[in-house]
Amino acid sequence: MSKAFDQDDPPDPDAPEIPLEPKDAATLILVRGVGEGAEVLMGKRASGHAFMPDKYVFPGGRVDPEDSGLAAADCLRAEEAHLLEIDALLPARAYALAAIRETYEETGLFVAAKSTIAGAHPAFAARGLAPTLAPLRFIARAVTPPARSRRFDARFFLGAAEDCLCSDCAPADTAELSDLRWFTLDEGFALDLPSVTRFILEEVRQRLAGVPLRPVYLRWSPQGHRTDRM
Repeated sequence: MSKAFDQDDPPDPDAPEIPLEPKDAATLILVRGVGEGAEVLMGKRASGHAFMPDKYVFPGGRVDPEDSGLAAADCLRAEEAHLLEIDALLPARAYALAAIRETYEETGLFVAAKSTIAGAHPAFAARGLAPTLAPLRFIARAVTPPARSRRFDARFFLGAAEDCLCSDCAPADTAELSDLRWFTLDEGFALDLPSVTRFILEEVRQRLAGVPLRPVYLRWSPQGHRTDRM
């Protein structure tokens, strides 16, 4: 198994002497198709980004304070919610809603269902939509190591495009992500990926192959890197 953080991610020379507190973040891995032909949606981060410039990643970003208050068409599964709230400061739905919002902002895609519920994200509500949480599966949590100028405590969700996208529209490049495409898993592994993204992509490969995996928790301890199952 590959390491989530390794020599490909050297310490940041601009990192403060006292490690920063990680910021909550959320990522969504959309999968289209099944079996060996399955594809994942990924894009390239802009070269001007201070965090992982020019790397291919899944859509995602920081959790905003407003995310937990947004309305959704449905709820997370109880087990998903329980695992998300372990050692968390926010409600489970905040992470899922952040992942969906970031996916919309970075790709133009709506992970949503038809709904007239009040309080949905304005871009969703304008189209008679609300985010759908039920199809999402929480598969990983990863905390950026110390000695970095930016640190995140990221939750990763997996969703089948056929189940959670409201339409089959094509993703559109944005200021955040370019070269947005559906890549086969082999094509994905051939991209310039951060080591944590490569690790998560292997988790996705195993799940699509039918391996029953608990969500993985990646973090650093005084003894070094830890990889546990939740």
